[in-house]
Amino acid sequence: MTTQTPRTLGTTGPQVFPLGLGCMGMSGMYGEADRAESIATIHAALEAGVTLLDTGDFYGMGHNELLVAEALRTAPAALRENALTSVKFGAHRGPDGSWLGYDTRPAAVKTWAAYSLQRLGVDHIDVYRPARLDPDVPIEETVGAIAELVEQGYVRHIGLSEVGADTIRRAAATAPIADLQIEYALISRGPEREILPTLRELGIAVTAYGVLSRGLLSGHVTPGQQYAANDFRAHSPRFQGDNLQHNLNLVEALRKIAEQKGVSVAQIAIAWVLSRGEDIVPLIGARTRTRLDEALGALDVTLDAADLAAVEAAVPADAAAGERYAPAQMAMLDSER
Repeated sequence: MTTQTPRTLGTTGPQVFPLGLGCMGMSGMYGEADRAESIATIHAALEAGVTLLDTGDFYGMGHNELLVAEALRTAPAALRENALTSVKFGAHRGPDGSWLGYDTRPAAVKTWAAYSLQRLGVDHIDVYRPARLDPDVPIEETVGAIAELVEQGYVRHIGLSEVGADTIRRAAATAPIADLQIEYALISRGPEREILPTLRELGIAVTAYGVLSRGLLSGHVTPGQQYAANDFRAHSPRFQGDNLQHNLNLVEALRKIAEQKGVSVAQIAIAWVLSRGEDIVPLIGARTRTRLDEALGALDVTLDAADLAAVEAAVPADAAAGERYAPAQMAMLDSER
């Protein structure tokens, strides 16, 4: 892999490796994960130069933060010092894993942060963000509370997640915002309409999750594939019935272009997101070192104008069948309103 130029999270945020590691899938959101392999994958990512580790306090009800903490604690000191933590907070969950809403009141913000700092075993969080907009709390109050944590040294930078242009503007008027985390992929291009232009006007970066659309664009999903009940994809509209077959047809069209370039489907899908701008940092949800190696290979894929035209002809904007979340979760997305 070639030496990579860092990308910066907005005008106020840190410099990071061009790809971040999304750790959510290491805590059961996509079925069972192997703890030892998860930690080895985090170590391998840090050794490859990855700096941004993305987690959430509600991933596995604290499991993911404890996993990241163990990986950091057992990593060589030089790698540990380069690691940056990106943490989402605010979601209520029941013992059965059910989603019970959000709480981003100022007192709750500080409570969530206190628990995350303890679980992660760190004295500060590098980027702290509400996972969703709390409909009962003005964004100014939530961001203001994080700004107080910044002043106190517990947080370095403020991030947002899955919010729309109006909310972004209100948040940015309250305190400096480093980045917005949002799903952005070849088959999830909604941010291009209004959100990306707003971010660029305000000097806010994007950490893009779902760049492989929960594995749909990985090239490894097969028709009729079955998922465990605790796997997100078992309930995702894009993985159901005729929707899945339609979407896999798009993947096969993309595979032809990838094969012509001598790369994998996943690599060309990640390279497409990387090509969208230096202010975009894709988050790779690799759970194994094999998948991590494949994703890192995307950094060596160059897409020229002809390649990009071919990719977009194979997978046009709005070509996917099915929403990216089930209806109840879609209703929680300020970014989709």
